Amino acid sequence: MTRNDLAPPTEARQDPETSVDTTLILRLTAAVEQLSTTQSANDLELRCFTPKQAGEILGKTENWVVEAIHGRRIPFTYVGKSPRLTAAHIRWVQANGEVLPGKYAKPIAA
Repeated sequence: MTRNDLAPPTEARQDPETSVDTTLILRLTAAVEQLSTTQSANDLELRCFTPKQAGEILGKTENWVVEAIHGRRIPFTYVGKSPRLTAAHIRWVQANGEVLPGKYAKPIAA
């Protein structure tokens, strides 16, 4: 089988000026499908993360997150009997872990 066998009959072909590039259509279709599967910011705000997922986002271990929850050092919520962290909780952990330089800190040499 050759590519000429796959081509539509000559009477079904369109003018080159009005024909649509099929690769362009395939790329557009793939882009639209990708947009429909990506999560929006609203979806992420409503999502609850497990301690393992929150640990991956924070760059910590699941054990660290679980111990911080048990010690009540970080905010969390219960979904049923399982502790979960929302996006707001994770942002709180990031913001409250910030350490600013002291008043007498050595200036950075340029």
